[in-house]
Order: sequence, then C-alpha cells, then structure tokens
Amino acid sequence: MKFLLLHGPNINLLGSRKPELYGTVPYEQLNAVLVDYASKYSLELIIKQSNHEGELIDLLQKYASGEKADPGKVAGVVFNPGAYAHTSVALRDAVEACTAPVIEVHMTNVYAREDFRHKSLIAPVCMGSVAGFGVLSYFMALYGLTKQFGIEMRE
Repeated sequence: MKFLLLHGPNINLLGSRKPELYGTVPYEQLNAVLVDYASKYSLELIIKQSNHEGELIDLLQKYASGEKADPGKVAGVVFNPGAYAHTSVALRDAVEACTAPVIEVHMTNVYAREDFRHKSLIAPVCMGSVAGFGVLSYFMALYGLTKQFGIEMRE
C-alpha cells in the first residue's frame, strides 16, 4: 500500500528554521525515519515537498485524485500544508477533490500561535488533523491513516 507524504512550504528547512518551534530533526532525517517506520508495515511512502502552491495542487491531483486503481495512485495522504493551510482556497479545493483520505499535519500547536493560524481552510475537507506534537505529528497521522485500512501499527 502506498501513501503520499506531502510537505508544504519551508518544511525542507526543518532542523535549521526556528528550532525552538520546529525542533532540530533535519528534513532528510524525518523522511528517512518515516520511511523506515512505514516499511515495517509493508507501506510505501512517496515523499514530495514544494514551496509552491500550484505544485502542491499538481501533486495532490497526480497521486490522490481520480480512480484509486490508476498506477501511481496512493491510498492516503499525510499533508503538512504549512502556512497555506490558513490562506489557500485552491489547496482546499484540491484536497476536497482527492479520492484518497487526507490527514492534515502541523508540527506546532497552531492554536497557541498567532490568531491568523487558528483557522485552517484545509481541515474541514480532511479526514482529520494532527497538530502540536512536533515530528510525532507525522507518526500520529500515519497511524490514523493505517487504521482506515485495518493495518495494525504497534510501535
């Protein structure tokens, strides 16, 4: 089973950008640990990152929209839209068009930050949201997705 792990703007700077908020785990290390974790359960992660709204939309359409049986499609999406969660109607529409379930992820507790971060345009069209647990937010989202498919993740 394949899942898309989609990172939005500035996530590629993990480990160096605002470590007091986002921690010190580098982007590449986060992805490697998630791939290793997923492989224990025979899951494949397709990992993509973009700082560009249109490219994120293209990736959602390529991997998570349309017929699930099409080659290259994924069963689910873990998506950290970054700041676009609070501003992008276009990304919301792309997530809403997904035939695969999407879980929104934020490493920080967006509700404890600036007021403009308290509303996600994307959350209402997602299966669920995880925020505030640092890199563990990704693991929690992955766990949530697997539960939809009856996969037991125990570690």
